[in-house]
Amino acid sequence: MKKRLLFILVAGLFSLAGCSRSDQPAEDSNGKTEIVTTTSFLTDLAETIGGEHVAVTGLMGPGVDPHYYQPSTSDIIAMGEAEVVIYNGLSLEARFTEIFEHLGERDVLTLKAADGIADSSVLHETEEGDAQAVDPHIWFSVSRWKQVAQYVAEELSSHDPEHAEHYQENAEAYIKELEELSAYIEERVAEVPESSRYLVTAHDAFQYFGEEFNFKVVGLQGLNTKTEAGTGDISQMADFIVDRDIRAVFVESSVSPRSIEALIEATASREHELQNAGALYSDALGSPEDNTDSYTAMFKANIDTIVDGLTKAE
Repeated sequence: MKKRLLFILVAGLFSLAGCSRSDQPAEDSNGKTEIVTTTSFLTDLAETIGGEHVAVTGLMGPGVDPHYYQPSTSDIIAMGEAEVVIYNGLSLEARFTEIFEHLGERDVLTLKAADGIADSSVLHETEEGDAQAVDPHIWFSVSRWKQVAQYVAEELSSHDPEHAEHYQENAEAYIKELEELSAYIEERVAEVPESSRYLVTAHDAFQYFGEEFNFKVVGLQGLNTKTEAGTGDISQMADFIVDRDIRAVFVESSVSPRSIEALIEATASREHELQNAGALYSDALGSPEDNTDSYTAMFKANIDTIVDGLTKAE
């Protein structure tokens, strides 16, 4: 019943959006391609690739958890009025499923960022019963993010061929920036002994990072943030940490710190000192005030926090 009511609501709102869009003169957007993005990572990407020829509306701001995010009425209308909608996919925006299905039936170019990478490069987590859950956190692989950037540039070029050269030039410049970012990350990672490269966080958002930069990544809550870690999970993780003499763990900007705080208490009861080494940006960018509101700035802040936290805890 809930699904049917949502279907009717979405269809009705899209109908309203279609009417309002047709009534508006084209110059309202100053001739720019109107894009709606879900996550803050994609907002940054769309603005970087599109530049002066796009008007981007991001639905999720700094610190917003996309696993939980419930689209509002205004979000649905904005997507219905847009020319292009860009979302991550791989079940990250789980509460948008019905909306994306409707967008496919309308004259809206709907881009799934995950379509920019090969299916074989998507990571999976084995859950209970050996079910394979896809890992949606593709932005933590710089090499994959480069592919997503190129994919978005190509799709925008096809949609708006008049400015195709501009999109491609922006993509080339951005990919160069990402290559420089990757070199910076590798340089900083080299400061951490391989035996100490354990990244323990609240939820399992960093596996792509771990694969690309040779870290063992362990998250308390699995791939999403819907449920907090239980007592058994925390006890098991505490044993893991003590056995490997891990001295630093990290909270996340968009996830409650409660499970990490409980983990620190659990290791203390085992007479093992464990430090909260700082907050990482996981499912959202930071704010302009923190200078972490772009992908490259966020990643540099993360790697600095990780390396400094691990080396100081040695």
